[in-house]
Amino acid sequence: MRVAIVGASGAVGQEFLKVLDEREFPLDDLVLFGSTRSAGREYTFRGKKYEVKLLQHNDDFKGIDIVFASAGAGTSKEFAETITKYGAVMIDNSSAFRMDEDVPLVVPECNAKDALNRPRNIIANPNCTTIMMVVVLQCLERLSHIRRIHVASYQAASGAGAEAMAELEKQYREIVDGHPVTVEKFAYQLAYNVIPQIDVFTDNGYTKEEMKMFNETKKIMHTDALCSAMCVRVPSLRSHSEAVWAETEEPVSPETFAQAIREGQGVQLMDDPQNKVYPMPLFLAGKDDVYVGRIRKDLACENGLTFWLVGDQIKKGAALNAVQIAEYLVKQGEV
Repeated sequence: MRVAIVGASGAVGQEFLKVLDEREFPLDDLVLFGSTRSAGREYTFRGKKYEVKLLQHNDDFKGIDIVFASAGAGTSKEFAETITKYGAVMIDNSSAFRMDEDVPLVVPECNAKDALNRPRNIIANPNCTTIMMVVVLQCLERLSHIRRIHVASYQAASGAGAEAMAELEKQYREIVDGHPVTVEKFAYQLAYNVIPQIDVFTDNGYTKEEMKMFNETKKIMHTDALCSAMCVRVPSLRSHSEAVWAETEEPVSPETFAQAIREGQGVQLMDDPQNKVYPMPLFLAGKDDVYVGRIRKDLACENGLTFWLVGDQIKKGAALNAVQIAEYLVKQGEV
């Protein structure tokens, strides 16, 4: 089994290395690719050093079985044909192919089998906020069909990359030291602030991030449910949070939904509000699962439930989900 990582030096690329090692993914050889800026860097994986190769249009992907790509949509579009030319399966973490009809969009807990039908040998990894939400919604969908979803996300600085995390930390230091605040990675100062914009605005007033949740949820869950989202950047470092309101066809009690979470895959119940037990991003960075709490009836909707979830968007929201897709392909004998 030969595995490659495109964008190895980025936050998600580094997370791929950690997750592949943690899960003892069965690989015999590892090849790392990057831009001119990162080519030549060395990273240690399972006691062996690997040098990042420059990503080029050549035959470097010949003989490689699985490629994890996390170098941005532009790079993915430019190099997809080069990557898959010799039969490699490209599991792409960018937005480049998510809504293409001939590219499956996969969250293994929801629609693993979709990964088996990949005409272009490309599988898209969904947006992090969508992944975390649908893993939980799938537990509810099994109880009663979901008609409508409203969600507000509270997204950490790390969702904008490693440099954005560094900028947030730098901003707090600058404020404490009385220095001018550096603002480069965000539209405004994020320290001591929240920014109600992630990605650019579209013609309907929603951002691209919010429209991803609308479109990707339908594709992953094979549902007619509509999702209205408000995505907000908050000054936490890692792990995204979401407040979700879901309306089902039949009434579902909070207790029944909580039990479904207990029995679900990739989710953990953390719901004891009387003792101040609920998911918080500060304590859940690095965890594999999505944690759910504050489950209660929606007072504004007869068949509605509302709940709070937190998940590490670099892990389950990106690298882990992609590796789980690869694990499924291995288990099915597809690679």
